[in-house]
Amino acid sequence: MNLYVSNLPYTMTDEELQGEFAAFGNVSSARVVRDRDTGRSRGFAFVEMPVESEALTAINALNAKEIGGRALRVVEARPKEERPQRPFGGGGGGGGHRNQGGGGGAGGRRDSRSDWDRNKRS
Repeated sequence: MNLYVSNLPYTMTDEELQGEFAAFGNVSSARVVRDRDTGRSRGFAFVEMPVESEALTAINALNAKEIGGRALRVVEARPKEERPQRPFGGGGGGGGHRNQGGGGGAGGRRDSRSDWDRNKRS
């Protein structure tokens, strides 16, 4: 069973997290989610416990338990929902200068040939 743990102390390590849950059974993985740029904890984690009864015991014991001055919230993780495909690719864009629009998922530039001709005549 995959568990979602939130309101973690920002100093908690993967090993400390695993230790908290290992008291209730086998833990196949425990991962504190960290910011890609800074490496700092984002305050939540995922813990995988293969035996459902052990995972449920851990939820009951650790939900609302105070660690490092913070009351943990432990629940069964929801599966990632399917995200609808964007018809024109990813985000992006913004910026731009004069007649050069910011890029976008499907190009988005406004300096087509007709714009270029119009600007040249000015």
